[in-house]
Amino acid sequence: MTDRPVEKEPRPGDPSRPKDRSGNGGEKPPASETRDKKKEKVSLAGKALKEGIRLFRMKRWEKALEEFLRVKTDGFDDEGRTELAYFLGLCYTKLARYEEALLYLEQVVVAGQDVLRVYQCRMTLAYIYVITRRTKMAEFELKRLQNNGFESPQLYNTLAYAAWTQKRYRNAIDFYEKALDIDENNATAMNSMGYILADAGIDVMRGLRLCRKAVDKNPQSPAYLDSLGWAYFKGGEPVEARTWLRRALDLAPDEKDIQEHFKLVTGEGV
Repeated sequence: MTDRPVEKEPRPGDPSRPKDRSGNGGEKPPASETRDKKKEKVSLAGKALKEGIRLFRMKRWEKALEEFLRVKTDGFDDEGRTELAYFLGLCYTKLARYEEALLYLEQVVVAGQDVLRVYQCRMTLAYIYVITRRTKMAEFELKRLQNNGFESPQLYNTLAYAAWTQKRYRNAIDFYEKALDIDENNATAMNSMGYILADAGIDVMRGLRLCRKAVDKNPQSPAYLDSLGWAYFKGGEPVEARTWLRRALDLAPDEKDIQEHFKLVTGEGV
């Protein structure tokens, strides 16, 4: 019986060697090549993140968001992913895309890596909840900050606004008082508390004084001019009310609240 010929074992690189689907002869790329590709991806992602931050600081929110969405987080550590979530959350907030903003801001809060950023994100979450009329959730975020020792005029102003939207006027005034205890020149607290005192008839004269102070701080604010005009109206001075409301309307002709106040005071359409 004749021996069967023995087939030679194909050598690496031999055309007869079975190839895998990658077409590289079944050989894995060197580890150094894989590492280089990963480094390249991380480098490109880092550049996109830096460019997004640059655009964000220039207040070019749409362009910044485009850059942030290009970032691939493969190879990013937890800190890098949290930083991206932070800027995505702020971008979406600036663009009034609140539901998307909530998703990313919550990630930063849960990560808890940077105390100041957690504070800022909780404040932004509270702002979004107030704007979207989820005032109980806003109060939850703000009271968490308050209990952790983070007190600021902004925190108390937001708590006050949340209380005002629920018609808890006394609570709102208390919070505005606390804001002014921290910063006696805080124009937002002056204006808002003045408006509530006059509008609710709690203390019209004090409300009028506070509204005047706010306008002195920022005489080009339509909101402050509107509050002052409304306080004059509530104080029984329709001529003064008309003057200040007219100024407010000239600066913000499309603002619904100012239009309504002007119409009520003057009986005229806008």
